[in-house]
Amino acid sequence: MIICSYICIVMVNTRNLSKEKLEKAAYILKTVAHPLRLSVIDLLSVKDRMSVNEICMALACEQSLLSHHLSNMRLKGLLMSEKQGVQVFYSLKERDLIKLLDCMEHCDCNM
Repeated sequence: MIICSYICIVMVNTRNLSKEKLEKAAYILKTVAHPLRLSVIDLLSVKDRMSVNEICMALACEQSLLSHHLSNMRLKGLLMSEKQGVQVFYSLKERDLIKLLDCMEHCDCNM
């Protein structure tokens, strides 16, 4: 599954998209539609694997809030987690999420 293909096609031309592709794009966009979640994706695009504590320190946020968002993104298939002892490490399951950030960075949609 290539996430960017769903999202970028939706942004460029919706006339030729199936209902399934539109629903998949909406699912992904709803899942990442929060500044903290987008920040996590951005951070994990640079560092392949980070512990909850490392992410928390890098983003200066409360661990309970971060854990909630990480868990949600993992359950929806965007992140992977690996437990080592008492620490949990996260990484991007779908590396193509990085393309979503690139698309947003270059978007001229009056943002």
